[in-house]
Order: sequence, then structure tokens, then C-alpha cells
Amino acid sequence: MMAFIIRRFLRLTAIILLPAGTLCGAPLLDEGYRQMYNLQFDDAHKTFAEYERKAPSDPLGPVSDAAAYLFSEFDRLNLLSSEFWTNDDNFLDFHKLDADPKTKTLFEAALEKSKHLADAELRAHPDDPNALFASVLRLGLHSDYLALIEKRNFAALSEVKQSRALAGQLLGRYPEYYDAYIAQGIENYLLSLKAAPVRWILHATGAETDRRTGVEKLRITAEKGHYLRPYARLLLALADLRAHEPEQAREKLEWLAHEFPQNKLYRKELAKLN
Repeated sequence: MMAFIIRRFLRLTAIILLPAGTLCGAPLLDEGYRQMYNLQFDDAHKTFAEYERKAPSDPLGPVSDAAAYLFSEFDRLNLLSSEFWTNDDNFLDFHKLDADPKTKTLFEAALEKSKHLADAELRAHPDDPNALFASVLRLGLHSDYLALIEKRNFAALSEVKQSRALAGQLLGRYPEYYDAYIAQGIENYLLSLKAAPVRWILHATGAETDRRTGVEKLRITAEKGHYLRPYARLLLALADLRAHEPEQAREKLEWLAHEFPQNKLYRKELAKLN
């Protein structure tokens, strides 16, 4: 019992939940995500490792580390550029990309560690918001890797739907846990890019494929989210570019470039609009 009390105390001192479920980051997690968005991946891994040492039972530590591994691959493979997102062929191509095997191993190990911690917490407390959010994020990160890098779309779809279901459970109890809306946003928006016959099949299997809904959910995270706000803003900027709305994209990219001056992607995308 004493060990349980200590673990809960560490959890409460590591991450703060505001009333109504608003996510407020621990300082080390905030620092790690800022480093990640600034493309300082080695620094981000060190920061997340320090957080894990201080909060060993929190699944947000390892899943955040996994996010840094995924974003390093996104950066290396240029998967968050306008060239990639505005070319429909990239969402129809089934050829695997040249993934880094070491990064994949570390990424999957971090996800598995987070799953172990979150599952243990959810067995005891099925509606624990921190564990639910960590699970939503874990499934979302892995489905992104499967879909965008390994091109395993059916495997990715299964995890996308699981992530959306857990996000619904979390938001049903904590509607102001704004980062979780990104799960619904990405599912709807990315799947809406598929050809009409494919969308019909996906919808028949229970997937959500409405582009407008996707943009609306992404906008919630982009405006009110915490850890995932920059990612949601970038996705919306890319959606603006696909919709031939460069001025709306410019506003989001200017914010990103100001907040994360060491991220060359945002400056490059802005330069294309000049």
C-alpha cells in the first residue's frame, strides 16, 4: 500500500491536471517537446530520459520519447513537407520507405514500455486520463509509422480506429483534454485523401473519413492543445496548401517559425509562399 501511495504521489507531482481535464505539461515534458519541434532530437531524448527517471511509472515519458524518434524519421524522410502532402501519389504509393532500423527498434521499445505502464494503470483505473492519453498517443504514433513509412495501411487502420475509440472514451470524461482530438482529426483527414471507392470501403469497416470533421478536430488541438498543438498547426497548414489557401497556411507557418526558430522546415515552407 505504501508503494502504491508513493507511485501515485510521483504521478501527481509529475503531471498536473487542471479542472475539467485540461492537460498541463510537466516542465521536463514541455522542454522535451520544444526540443523535438526544434529538431533537437538528441536533446529531446535526454530530456525525456530524465523525466522517466523522475516519474518511472508515467507512460507519458516513454511515449513522448517515441514521438521524438518518429519525428526524427519524419524529418529525415521529408514527410512533413508540402511536396509530400500535396502530391496525391504519396498517399497511394505502397512502396516502403527507407526506414532507419536502429530508430525503428528504439521507437518500438519506447512504445512497448509506455503500453506496459499504461495498461497496468488502466487495469486498476479504467478511466485514468493520463494512461488513456498515453495510449491514444502511442497508437497514433505507431499508426503514423505504419502508414507513412512502412505503407502497411490496413495494419495502420486498425490502430487508428483503436486510438480514436480511446480518444472518445477520454474525451467523454474529460472533454477539455484537447490533445486527444488530434486522433479523430488525423483519422478523418488522412483517410479523406483516399480515392472515393477506397473511402467507401473504409467507411463500411467503421473508419471515419470526413475531411471537414478532420479539419475541425485538428483545429481544436491546434488552438487549445498542449504537447500536440504545433503538430496540429503544421497539419492544418499543409491542409491549407492542399486546398490552395496559401495565406491561411502562412499564418500558421509564421507562428511555428517564431516558436521554433531552429526548425528549418517552417522557414522553407514560408519561403515557398513568397
